[in-house]
Amino acid sequence: MVNKGIFLNGDNGGTFLHFGKYQNSCISDPSWCGPEGITFSFFWKNLEYESRFAVASGGKVISNGFSVYTNHFGGYVEFYTRANNHRWKVKIKVPGPYWTHILFTWTVKDGLKVFTNGTFTAGDPDGSVSDNYGDPYPDLVIGTGNDRAYGHYVTGAFDEFVIWERALPPGEISLYYGAATGQALVSATTPKVSEEVTSSAPTVRSTEVSPPVVSRQHKEDQSSQDPESLPVLGFLTALPNMTIPYNTAHNLTQAFLKSVEEVLSSPGLPEFSVLKQQSIPVVSGLIETVDRVMEHMVTNLEPRSNTLISLGGQSFIADYSLMKFSQNYNLQHYRFPKLGKSYISVPGEAFTMQSQTTIVGLFYHNMHNYYKEISPVKTRINEASDFKDHKIQVASYLISLKVEPSPALSVNLSGAPLIKIVLTHILSKEQQEQVLNQSNKVFLYCAFLDYSSNEGVWSNEGCVRSDGNLTYSVCLCNHLTNFAILMQVVPLKLTTGHRVALSTIGYVGCSISIFCLAITLVTFAVLSSVSTIRNQRYHIHANLSFAILVAEILLLISARFEPGTLPCKVMAVLLHFFFLSAFAWMLVEGLHLYSMVVKVFGSEGSKHFYYYGIGWGSPLVICVVSMTSALNSYGEVDNCWLSLTNGAIWAFVAPALFVIVVNIGILISVTRIISRISGESYKVHGDANAVKLTVKAVAVLLPILGISWIFGVLAVNTHSLPFLYIFAVFNSLQGFFVFLFHCLLNSEVRAAFKHKTKVWSLTSSSIRNINVKPFNSDIMNGNKEGVTPTKMNTWDKSTNSANRIDLSAV
Repeated sequence: MVNKGIFLNGDNGGTFLHFGKYQNSCISDPSWCGPEGITFSFFWKNLEYESRFAVASGGKVISNGFSVYTNHFGGYVEFYTRANNHRWKVKIKVPGPYWTHILFTWTVKDGLKVFTNGTFTAGDPDGSVSDNYGDPYPDLVIGTGNDRAYGHYVTGAFDEFVIWERALPPGEISLYYGAATGQALVSATTPKVSEEVTSSAPTVRSTEVSPPVVSRQHKEDQSSQDPESLPVLGFLTALPNMTIPYNTAHNLTQAFLKSVEEVLSSPGLPEFSVLKQQSIPVVSGLIETVDRVMEHMVTNLEPRSNTLISLGGQSFIADYSLMKFSQNYNLQHYRFPKLGKSYISVPGEAFTMQSQTTIVGLFYHNMHNYYKEISPVKTRINEASDFKDHKIQVASYLISLKVEPSPALSVNLSGAPLIKIVLTHILSKEQQEQVLNQSNKVFLYCAFLDYSSNEGVWSNEGCVRSDGNLTYSVCLCNHLTNFAILMQVVPLKLTTGHRVALSTIGYVGCSISIFCLAITLVTFAVLSSVSTIRNQRYHIHANLSFAILVAEILLLISARFEPGTLPCKVMAVLLHFFFLSAFAWMLVEGLHLYSMVVKVFGSEGSKHFYYYGIGWGSPLVICVVSMTSALNSYGEVDNCWLSLTNGAIWAFVAPALFVIVVNIGILISVTRIISRISGESYKVHGDANAVKLTVKAVAVLLPILGISWIFGVLAVNTHSLPFLYIFAVFNSLQGFFVFLFHCLLNSEVRAAFKHKTKVWSLTSSSIRNINVKPFNSDIMNGNKEGVTPTKMNTWDKSTNSANRIDLSAV
């Protein structure tokens, strides 16, 4: 890169630019051009005099095209057409080691014309018959001959290669060259010239790149950062520095804003394309230009008999208001614009009114569209530079207010008076999704374009955001200029310490759960001959334990597989099925509890088939449908799980949320019944243990109903960091809690185990006919082992027979 041009060093090997294939197009085959013809333009700094091609293009089979090259005798531009065996050839002056602008046009009618540095150099209107038809390739290359041998390479620099699919007239060529080199060629008195500049300049070398210089006397490091280098600023030099009549000022303002509109709509300033970043310096310069022109206009407005002169209007670029107040005018308050949710207001005490006062207000309609990717390091916003990898974008309209003389404002932002700016946020659909995403943190800045360094740089110095939400912002500033709201979206990430801690909790918790669930399944299998353990409730517990056990074993194993591999994809499918099965059996637990406590219906045998269909059948159906429609969403990115980007994750999230919601409803219903019975028992017997029974029941039911998964919904960002840890602890230890409450501390299981132990003991000692004391459930009755209750059983002996409900399920 040399002065933002591209340097090709042919002496250091094969270096050239390849622009792609253009077969059957006007670029590679001039005979395809219509009567409009074609124009090629580029800047060239030649550093050699050997015969080497600079630019070459050719057609395939039918050898049409053009080439530009130099040799010891001079420089040449050649055009070829196979249709009539024609060649047009023009000799040009050999470019030296300084920037030279080469532009050539070709039409069937006028032939070849070559312009050097904006001036017509030579032409060949008729051409001649020739056996040399160019090269046989459709590629467009710079820096070598287009013969696919690529034996010779140019040493030199190139910049701003532009193709128009029409032949530019000399006037437009001159204007384009002037614009590209930073010369102000626009005259306010010749509207036609203004049109030609904006329509024919697809690129503007304004504030970002150094312009090509055209003689040895110019310095190659010449900077065009000065806004005066913008072509539209020629308008300023043409404005009379004298009194402007009202009607003339109105017409000039409209004409000027129309010229700015044409510049913005030119192909060189793409609003939404990938080249938009290159347009930002030009747009920033235009904003400053508009402000300066409007200030000049209001300052030179012809005075009237009354004490207030007002000029306002609307245009595609902006709504504007120019006001001129006489000395000692009583201005209580000023707001611009007068209507709308976005405005700037200046308190009356800030106006000195000791001399003539002018106010210029501008409300830009489209300028914010050009500021979608602002680099934080290129701003003067310290807070934004902390997240330098995340781009900033303007999230509101730009609004500008200039007052002369400057109002008297408080230096301290907590003092008064201050400028108040209220701006409504304008967010695209993509921006709205980013803002609403709870895993993102949104930063909003009250900022302005600072031109103190001759280029527009966003800064928030002297401004503070005092109020607002995600739909609007209120700013307080101690100066006047153009303002906007900048938005920076930063994805929230856990620190390494938190990630390690959560990972450790997960591994340890899953390991403990796997061990406990294995003991639970063995216990249920050993005690299956005991009648109390043989009922349907423990069958459901066993299936739930098995599903969670397999899911957590697979979860630990899946961490060893690489995403995108077949084993990882298989592991993702299995994890999906078994975690869905775990949720399905949690739903079965809730339904069975509801049928036993809240609404008794059917026999255990009649429900057995439905429970197994829900527990294993429904997850299988969901997985088959998910795999059929989105198999490539399994185990492809980050881990062996469902993709989070294309919506496949909802094949797990939706059923899980459904189960959680249903089970929460069932838990509330069961808890109300237990609380009602416990309350009545407390009133009758004064049994404090009955009140505690409600809390105990909820603690016992939570693991099997999966309610703790609700913390996974709440754990969406680091603001919910406590929920992340709660979720990690409770869900990794779900198997442990199942073992604790439904095996180790369950009175039925403990009594069955004692019963089984006695049977084993009696069998081994061959003792017969010894009575074994029957057992019942004690843990939910609130009775300690070996202690005889002194009060009637809360559940079965209540004076209210309506409360005699089967709560053994609880």
